[in-house]
Amino acid sequence: MSAANKSIIIIGGGASGVLLAAHLLRNPDPDLRVTLVERQGRFGQGLAYSALQRDHRVNVPARGMSAFADDPEHFWRWLQRREPGRHATSWTFVPRRVYGAYLEHVLREAGESLPGRLRVLSEEVDAVRESKTGVEVALANGTSLVARWAALAVGHETQPARGKGIAVRATSDRDTALPPDSPVMILGSGLSMVDAWVSLSETKHTGPVTVVSRNGLLPQAHRDVAPITIDAADVPFGTSLTYLTRWFRELIAETEANGGDWRSVVDGLRPFNQRLWQSWPDHEKRRFLRHLRPWWNVHRHRLPPDLHAGLVRAVESGQVELVAAEFVGIERQGDGARATIRPRGTERRETIDVARVYDCGGVSVDVTASANPVIRQLITASSARPDPLHIGLDVDEQTALIAGDGTVSQHIRVVGPLTRGRFFEIEAIPDIRVQCAKLAATLGT
Repeated sequence: MSAANKSIIIIGGGASGVLLAAHLLRNPDPDLRVTLVERQGRFGQGLAYSALQRDHRVNVPARGMSAFADDPEHFWRWLQRREPGRHATSWTFVPRRVYGAYLEHVLREAGESLPGRLRVLSEEVDAVRESKTGVEVALANGTSLVARWAALAVGHETQPARGKGIAVRATSDRDTALPPDSPVMILGSGLSMVDAWVSLSETKHTGPVTVVSRNGLLPQAHRDVAPITIDAADVPFGTSLTYLTRWFRELIAETEANGGDWRSVVDGLRPFNQRLWQSWPDHEKRRFLRHLRPWWNVHRHRLPPDLHAGLVRAVESGQVELVAAEFVGIERQGDGARATIRPRGTERRETIDVARVYDCGGVSVDVTASANPVIRQLITASSARPDPLHIGLDVDEQTALIAGDGTVSQHIRVVGPLTRGRFFEIEAIPDIRVQCAKLAATLGT
C-alpha cells in the first residue's frame, strides 16, 4: 500500500478528532498520514472543552480522563507537571479549558513523534464525496483534499435545536451581557444547564433563573466510591425496560443495604451500557429516551460535589426555580423572549417573559436538522442517513457510515457523539478514547 493509500482526513478538531489523530499517530508506520481539519482553528477545544469560565469543569475526575485507556495516568501526569502541588489526589475535577489544553498537548506530542505525518488545517468542510478508491473532501475555500479515508468527528450540535433562532447556547457569541437582575429561562436541567448557570453566576447575575425540563430533575453529585463488580451473565440484556429497571433498583437496594452507594452500581454497569442499548429493539430505545433517560442522566452524568452544592443552594434560596413542564414554543417580546410551557400533568399553558432563553437540551436533537454543512450534504446526497432514532448518523459496529440505500461505506468512518444511535454511551472521554483506539487499529493496518 502506498503512502497515498494510508492517508486519513479527520473532519473536526474537538476532543473526538484529536483523540482519533493521537491514536492513529501511535502507529509507527511513516506512511500513515493524518490531516485534521477544524473550522474554528482551535484543536482539542470544541464545544465541550473551549469554555473559559473557571467553574466550567470536567464532570469526570482526572483519574478517568487520560487520552489513552492503556495509559490511564497520562492526563494525571500531565496535570501534575502543569500544576505541581495543586491537586492532592487524582479525584479532582479540572476546568474544561485545562483539559482543552491537555488535548492540544496530546495532538502536538503526536505530531512531533514522527514529523511530517500530521497536518492541521483551519478550514471549513463543505462536502465529502466517496469514490471506489477513497474520498474527496471539499473545503469552503474552494480547494479539495483527497485521501483513502475520511472520519467525521464533528461532535455535538452547536446550534440550539429549539427556539426559532431566539434561544441561544450558553457561552456562544450570541450569549451577550445581560442586566444582572433580568429574568432568564433555561431549557433542560442536565449538565448543559449547569454550564449556563455557572456562566450566569460568574457574571454575578442576581435575577431569577427558571429551569424548565420534563421532570424537573437536577444532576446528582459525584462521590469517591469504587464501582461494584457485575458479572455479564447477571445483566438482563434484551429484556424489557420494566424488567431491567426492577433488576437495577433491586441491585441498588441490595448494595445500599450492605453499606454501599448507588453510584457504585451505576458505575459498575458502565462496561455493559453500550451492549444493553444494542440489545433493545427500536421501540424500547424510544421508550428509554422518552421516559427513563432523564432519570438515568442525572445519576449517570454527575457533578463535582462543590458545584452540586452551590446549585442546590441556589434552588433553596429561590434564585433558581425548577419547573417540571414541556416547552411549547417561543417568540420575541421586545428585547427579550416570551416562552410558552405546559406544566407536567396538566393541559394548561403558561407564558413567561424573560430577557433570554438558553437552550440546553439533550441528545434528542434530530440530526436531519443539523447546522453542520457536511452532515446536511451527506444526508441530502443520500451518502448518509439518520439512525432509526434520528439522534445521530447510522453506522455499523465498526463505525462505517451507512448510506441512504443501506450501503456500508468503505472509506468514511464516524466517531464520537454522532454515533450515539448505535452506541448511545459515546459522549464521555472514557468511551470515545476506546472507540478511537479501535478505529485507529483498523485503519492503521
